[in-house]
Amino acid sequence: MKRAVFIVNPISGTTKKKNIPDVIASTIDKSVFDYEIAYTAYSGHATVLAAKACSEGADVVVAVGGDGTVNEVGRAIINTDTAMGIIPCGSGNGLARHLLLPINVKRSIEIINKFEVHDLDYGIINGHPFFCTCGMGFDAFVSMKFAEAGKRGLATYVETVLREGLSYKPETYKIIDDNSMTSHKAFLISCANASQYGNNAYIAPQASMSDGMLDVVIMEPFDMIEASQISIEMMSKTLDKNSKIKSFRCRRLHIEREREGVIHYDGDPVESGKEVDIELKPKGIKIVVNPDGDKSQRRPNAMQSAAAELFNEITLVREDITKQTRHIQALSRIIQRRLKW
Repeated sequence: MKRAVFIVNPISGTTKKKNIPDVIASTIDKSVFDYEIAYTAYSGHATVLAAKACSEGADVVVAVGGDGTVNEVGRAIINTDTAMGIIPCGSGNGLARHLLLPINVKRSIEIINKFEVHDLDYGIINGHPFFCTCGMGFDAFVSMKFAEAGKRGLATYVETVLREGLSYKPETYKIIDDNSMTSHKAFLISCANASQYGNNAYIAPQASMSDGMLDVVIMEPFDMIEASQISIEMMSKTLDKNSKIKSFRCRRLHIEREREGVIHYDGDPVESGKEVDIELKPKGIKIVVNPDGDKSQRRPNAMQSAAAELFNEITLVREDITKQTRHIQALSRIIQRRLKW
């Protein structure tokens, strides 16, 4: 008989949790699992509860909440024989969506009943474990503002992005990986272990949790027209085709920035210094996966790919026209000055 501990965050996301014990009781396979349910009472409590369950020999600790709850549970069981299960009840559910888990309590428990466990990668940013994404720049800034807003949900997140995006100033970063040192002026830098932020917004469509590599995404500054294109491409899994995106893979990297500021790990913001170290830990956490998940869902379809190519052709034409216009304006100024002579 296996032992499962369900850790419920009663305030995560926008979904009420009062019926979850009944759904667990009616759905869990009692021929396979003995189980208990614990509730979090404060930030960080899920880590305490998960560590206790792990030390007492639990076979699986199930995070019932959003990516923050998943992170708290995951950090307690990395490099142990205890697996993590997920019942996604958060605002974004980025890790659950990447793993192709159903956003439905009953169906998620049915996945746990099958108990297919894989050894997957996780990352660390300045000492903070993450399982989905981490980063700095605008996404970390928005994470901080989202946390300060008090209200959860997609609507609050979108409102924060639209309000803050117009005034956010990109920074210059020096990036050092195993092979090179480069400098970039960037709107954001995201390091992805999984493919998306949440709500099917794919920041790194090609990212895998089993390849032993981080997908590093550098988003260069863009204008208002390009912002719409970037938003569409994130939702259509084609962001990696955008000309404003520079990406590469590595195991570890060191980033130096102009000033101290906020970073994020799985959407949780924290203040940090000018220097940021990020490293991937291969196959360091056991996670219950969906054995019936269709991995083709992570890839763009033919129409989405064609739209991305069209968008980028339009962008290249716009950039070419802009360069030509600037060149003509420069020549015009030279001619005007010489005519005055």
